[in-house]
Amino acid sequence: MQDEKKLVVYEKSLQLAQEVYRLTFPHEETYGLQSQIRRAATSISLNIAEGTGRFTQNDFKHFLVQARGSAKEVVTALELSKRLGFISSEQHQRVTEIAESVAKMLSALITKIGERNDGRKNSLPPTTN
Repeated sequence: MQDEKKLVVYEKSLQLAQEVYRLTFPHEETYGLQSQIRRAATSISLNIAEGTGRFTQNDFKHFLVQARGSAKEVVTALELSKRLGFISSEQHQRVTEIAESVAKMLSALITKIGERNDGRKNSLPPTTN
């Protein structure tokens, strides 16, 4: 088992969720796009955490792939929010940069796990406390 708190991407994904929650939307969007983007942003760190609680590299990788998908969903929702005029270009740029950074970090971690799995045992290394 790994400790998600030791992963830089985990902290970055929490920062992303925090920034998304700080964005303001019109009241009528409370149950629409605002809700969707919040769920997607929160899903990233939740999937990372859940993956670190699994016992195999493949399980961990699966949850990282899910997290990366959620990061891309956030990017798309931010773009739509900007086009609809719910957020400013500055807000869009600032939070999109974080989301894209998280997606890239997750891609790198997924690749690294894939490289480790080539010819190696499929279990996670023990964590150090």
